[in-house]
Amino acid sequence: MNRIGLIIAREFNQRVRKKSFILTTLLVPLLMLGVVFAPLWLSRMQQEEQKKIVVCDRSGKIVPALADDARVAFRAVSYLPEVWRDSLREGYAYLWIGPDILSDPSDLRLYAEEPVTLDLEQTLGDRIRRVLETEKLKAYQIDNLPQILQEIQTDVSMQVFRLDESGNQTASSGALSMGTSYLFGLLIYMFVFMYGAMVMQGVIEEKSSKVLEIIVSSVRPFELMLGKILGIAAVALTQVLMWIVLIVVLSLLLLPLLGGGAVAQVAPGGVLSSGMADLDPQAIALLSRVTDPWFLFELFGSFLLYFIGGYLLYAALFAAIGSAVDNAQDTQQLQVPIMVPMIFALVALTFVMREPSSSLSVWLSMIPFTSPIIMMARIPYGVPGWELALSLILLYASFLGAVYVAGKIYRVGIFMYGKRPSFKELYKWMTYKS
Repeated sequence: MNRIGLIIAREFNQRVRKKSFILTTLLVPLLMLGVVFAPLWLSRMQQEEQKKIVVCDRSGKIVPALADDARVAFRAVSYLPEVWRDSLREGYAYLWIGPDILSDPSDLRLYAEEPVTLDLEQTLGDRIRRVLETEKLKAYQIDNLPQILQEIQTDVSMQVFRLDESGNQTASSGALSMGTSYLFGLLIYMFVFMYGAMVMQGVIEEKSSKVLEIIVSSVRPFELMLGKILGIAAVALTQVLMWIVLIVVLSLLLLPLLGGGAVAQVAPGGVLSSGMADLDPQAIALLSRVTDPWFLFELFGSFLLYFIGGYLLYAALFAAIGSAVDNAQDTQQLQVPIMVPMIFALVALTFVMREPSSSLSVWLSMIPFTSPIIMMARIPYGVPGWELALSLILLYASFLGAVYVAGKIYRVGIFMYGKRPSFKELYKWMTYKS
């Protein structure tokens, strides 16, 4: 154990002191927050110039109903489309509305010398569509028909609650469950392959530099592989925790810069505080979930357990591949059987988010090669405790089995040079008796 501890310390110290580790630790949270906050900041800072639209309405029914607003202003003209360039001196674009627009809604043409954004196209289309609908409603000659239609419009907001075995209810949010399922499943996929490939690359580098021949004279190959896996696991866990801390701190610093109203408060378990009665029920459910300490503990705690377990399992397999080849180019064929289960889990993520309690979802969350992604997709919807415990036991037991099998490949492969082994040869290495 002392030798394994020394190897873990060596791997950890060697990697955390690299400039690449420091840069990625600092830059990744900034990039992630930039993706989230930059559009919000730009939308607040952007002052869109009012677009002046010159309109030739041959039907005579549309222009009178088009009102100016902060985004667009309309001016009626009698120019024909043939001379639309002359009209651009008076506005941003020229809009031609045909005489049979009521019977032929496609009789619309917009001319502009500058690129027309999709947002402007949709704005003009929606405005004209509403006018056409109003004109067609008038043909029914029903008094106050627009007012009647407006009065019968009803927005439905459903409150969703989840009942536990004791009959206690907690507010639930489908949007939050789906969002967190996809986010954490994708993070598991990225981190497992990123740090697993780091183990494989480290083994290849040491093998090519003949360092292993010196090290294994005093350390068993199994101990060396296990120490390398756990050392890089410590690096990965340190980096992930630092990312979480930096993201939380930077988010708290950036939120005041974006302004906004007071933050609503919801007590754990979905109990509303004062002043919350006027909020949308779906927003209330979402807030109650993200402020529930037990939900957050279960979510982030499970993420760490499955991230560590998934990494350990796949890192052992990546280490075996690294010990069996001489360079990174030769690893592509051997990586395919390892990558297929994780890629399949990522593809199945959409189905699992729709049917988290189906038989396929349950089985995939138990199989160790897919459980890190699939179980993280199921947890936000609620998973029985026994399923969670069984899945973790199978995952970590498979890691120990993978270390045992990979250790057998490791002890033979680290001394093999100049030839990429076939799967048949790898099987022989695994069954080789010392």
